[in-house]
Amino acid sequence: MIRVLLADDHPIVRAGLSALLANAADIDVIGEVAKADDAVAWCADTDRSPQPDVVLMDLRFGEGMSGVEATRRIHGLPRAPHLLVVTNYDTDADILAAIEAGASGYLLKDTAPAELLAAIRAAAAGESALSPSVATRLLTRVRATPDTVLTPREIDVVAQVATGRSNREIAKALHVSEMTVKSHLVHIFNKLGVGSRTAAVASARRQGLID
Repeated sequence: MIRVLLADDHPIVRAGLSALLANAADIDVIGEVAKADDAVAWCADTDRSPQPDVVLMDLRFGEGMSGVEATRRIHGLPRAPHLLVVTNYDTDADILAAIEAGASGYLLKDTAPAELLAAIRAAAAGESALSPSVATRLLTRVRATPDTVLTPREIDVVAQVATGRSNREIAKALHVSEMTVKSHLVHIFNKLGVGSRTAAVASARRQGLID
C-alpha cells in the first residue's frame, strides 16, 4: 500500500485528489495539510505513524513557506518520503527549482487521473515522474547550447531585475556582493543576446524562465 500525504492550500483540490485516490486499491491517503510548513512538520515527526511514502506537494501556498522550500526540507530528512509536485505553475524556473530541491516528479493539475496514479506509483518506486509537457520543456532545455542556458542563480538575478530592484538591492536580497550581481548580469546579457535590463527581462519571460 502506498501511503500518500496531500499538501495543498485549496480545500477543493485536496477533496478532489482524495476522492480520486480513494478509488485506487494500492493507494491510501493518510492525511491532508493546507500549509507547506505542516507537511514538513508531519514528515519530521518521527513519532507519527504511519508516515507517507509519497507527498503530493503544491508549489505555492497562501502563507508560510513555499512548496519548493518544503520539498527541500523534507528531502533532507533522514527517512524522507518521495515528493511529487502537483501544481498549476509550469515555468522553467519553477520546474528546475522543484527538481533541484529534491522532487521526484512534477505534474500539472490538469494531468489526466491515470497519469497522476501512474506518477504516484512511479515516485513510490523511486522513479522520476514528469507530465509530458514538463518533460518536453526539460528536454528542450537540456538540448540547448550550454552557453545560452541561464543558471538557477542567473534566473534568480533576472527575476529580481524584473521587480525593478537596483544592483545593490538585488545583492542584499540574494546575499551576494554588488560585483557578483554585475557579473551575473553580464553573463545574462550575453546568453540572452540582449543589451539592457528591460530586454533581459522580456527575453526571460518569453522563454518562461520567470513569471
